[in-house]
Amino acid sequence: MIERAVMLVTRATLGPLLIRAGVFAAALAAYVAAYPPEAMTVYFLGILVLQAGLAAVLPRSPWVTVAILIAVGGWVVSTVWYDDPVTLGRMIALASCLYLVHSLATLAALLPYDAKVPLEVVIRWLSRALAVLLGSAVLSVLLLAAADGVGDRSFLAAALAGLAVAVGAAALLAWLLRRR
Repeated sequence: MIERAVMLVTRATLGPLLIRAGVFAAALAAYVAAYPPEAMTVYFLGILVLQAGLAAVLPRSPWVTVAILIAVGGWVVSTVWYDDPVTLGRMIALASCLYLVHSLATLAALLPYDAKVPLEVVIRWLSRALAVLLGSAVLSVLLLAAADGVGDRSFLAAALAGLAVAVGAAALLAWLLRRR
């Protein structure tokens, strides 16, 4: 096992390493967005750094899912236990970081450590991911603004609007799949 690790380190190229570094950075940013500052002790922060490193080094493993679940759990703990207010900016930051963890880990899982990755591939992948993030953020702001106009039942309106968008996205994907 040590020989394999040494071989991977000596043969690794810059492209896959940078993508894995992106997974690491996005996971840490998700943790920072999810957890309140008072929960970030040195010991706990060390565990989060270790877990983000595992997700980056082993993108084909369940550690990526664990990273996402830890961030979501941190959000729940932050809002329920610590009574942190739910702000739109923090929520969009967390969702964006989690999507980047997922997307970059997918790309990292496809690439061996010694792959020669053209810059165009990474730019194209990131531009698609950023387009999804921007579209999601704009749609979230518009739906929340529409829900605020409803009045007393704003949470119900936002939930129904989100459900409608999810059903619409599923229908669009099903139609695209059948179109082949």
